[in-house]
Amino acid sequence: MAEQDKQGPSYQEPGSFEAHEEEEHSSTCCEICLMLISILLIILTLPFSLCICIKVVQEYERAVIFRVGRLASGGAKGPGLFFIFPCMDNYIKVDLRTVTFDVPPQEILTKDSVTVSVDAVIYFRIQNPILSVTAVTNAHMSTQLLAQTTLRNFLGIRSLGEILSEREAIANELESTLDTATDPWGIKVERVEIKDVRLPVSLQRAMAAEAEATREAKAKVIAAEGEQRASKSLKEAADVISQSGTALQLRYLQTLNSIAAERNSTIIFPLPIDMMQAFAKKA
Repeated sequence: MAEQDKQGPSYQEPGSFEAHEEEEHSSTCCEICLMLISILLIILTLPFSLCICIKVVQEYERAVIFRVGRLASGGAKGPGLFFIFPCMDNYIKVDLRTVTFDVPPQEILTKDSVTVSVDAVIYFRIQNPILSVTAVTNAHMSTQLLAQTTLRNFLGIRSLGEILSEREAIANELESTLDTATDPWGIKVERVEIKDVRLPVSLQRAMAAEAEATREAKAKVIAAEGEQRASKSLKEAADVISQSGTALQLRYLQTLNSIAAERNSTIIFPLPIDMMQAFAKKA
C-alpha cells in the first residue's frame, strides 16, 4: 500500500514540495520588484507615461491582461479605460461581435455513393474572452476548421434525398454539435445555414429524365381516369334519354342552339324519328 501511494498522482516528495514553495516565493519577490520599478518609472516620466499606461477598448471589445505571464485578476477589462503597468503587463484585445464564416464548397460522398458539393454559412461569436485566448491558439481559425470537418462528417452519413429534403434539420444538428464542441474555447455558435447543394451534371440530367417520366405517367393515368368517368356519365345520360322521348328532342334543341350561337352558315336541323316512322307507314 505504501508503494502504491508513492506511485499515485497525489504523492509528492517532501523535497519537491519545498522546492515548489521556494519557486513561488522567488516569483512573488520578482513581481514585487518589477511592480516597484514600474511605478517608479511611471512617476519619473509623468505625464508622458500616461500615454503608455492608459488604454481604451470599444464597447464590442474586451482586453485580456497578462501580468508577468500570468492572467491578471479581475477578468477581462472593458469597455472603456483600463490601466497597465509597463514592463509587466501584456494585453490582447478580443472582438465580441458576431463573425460570419462562409464554408467553402465541400466535395462529399453521400451514403448512397453520390458525390455532391455543399457549402454553408456559420455565424459565431466569442462568449468568454479569457477562454478564447487561453484555451486555444486561434479561436476563429479553429472554429472554421471544425465547421468544415463537422459538415463533411454529418453529410457523409446521409443519403442524397435526406440532404435535399432535410436541410433545416441538418443545420440544427450542426449548430448543436458545433456549439457543444466550441464551448470549452469560449465560442458561441449562433446559427448554421446550408447555402447550396450542387449535383453533377450527369446526375441532374438523370433526375430530370426521371421526373419527366413520372409526370408523363401521372398525366396518362389522370387522362384514363377522366375517360372512364366520362364514359360512365355518358352511359347514365343515355339511360335517362332512352326512358323519355321528349328528353331526346330537348337535347336536339339544345344542340341546335349551340350551333346557332357560333354563327355558322350551315345549320343541321334533326327531324324527329317518330315523324319519319309515320311517313314510312303511309307509304
